[in-house]
Amino acid sequence: MNMIVKRLGAALALAVPALALAHTGAGDAHTHANFASGLLHPLGGADHLAAMVAVGVWSALAVRPVWVAPLAFVAMLVLGALAAFAGWQVPAVEPMIAASLLAVGLLVALRVRLPAAAAVALTGAFAFFHGAAHGTELAGGTGAWPVLAGMALGTALLHAAGIGLGEWVLRRRRWLGALAGAAVALLGSALLLRMAL
Repeated sequence: MNMIVKRLGAALALAVPALALAHTGAGDAHTHANFASGLLHPLGGADHLAAMVAVGVWSALAVRPVWVAPLAFVAMLVLGALAAFAGWQVPAVEPMIAASLLAVGLLVALRVRLPAAAAVALTGAFAFFHGAAHGTELAGGTGAWPVLAGMALGTALLHAAGIGLGEWVLRRRRWLGALAGAAVALLGSALLLRMAL
């Protein structure tokens, strides 16, 4: 059973980066209706799925205390969404989402250890842009608050899954963590390149 869990976790670590795609902008056809749709949205938004899991993995591998970067991410995600609700036009949202994949992927691949304050600042800055993307989608919609609450909880759960993955699988298989992080970083690079063309 333990071997099955490890293999499943390894497969997830390798598959998640391949799914990541940044938002395509205002033309996105996201449906947000209630708390449940917000809770499930990070699972359907592949760019967010990769980023959230990677933040959790990095926290497990290199950040102490382990909860500070995920907590900062959730808090700043909400703040970014609130800024968009208030009508702020946050510049460079899509490039920053792609850059977050590149940066967090490298942090995972190299197991970069940062002081807690630096980890909070870095993940919080990226999370603000993730939140602004969602806030723009939700602004003016009915039920935006329950959707945002669901999205925050969904994000926290993905961080927790990433922490579990990092603790139980990637910590013991250093090469697998490096490979998964490199895949996320390469994907972020590809998204940035696609935006530049």
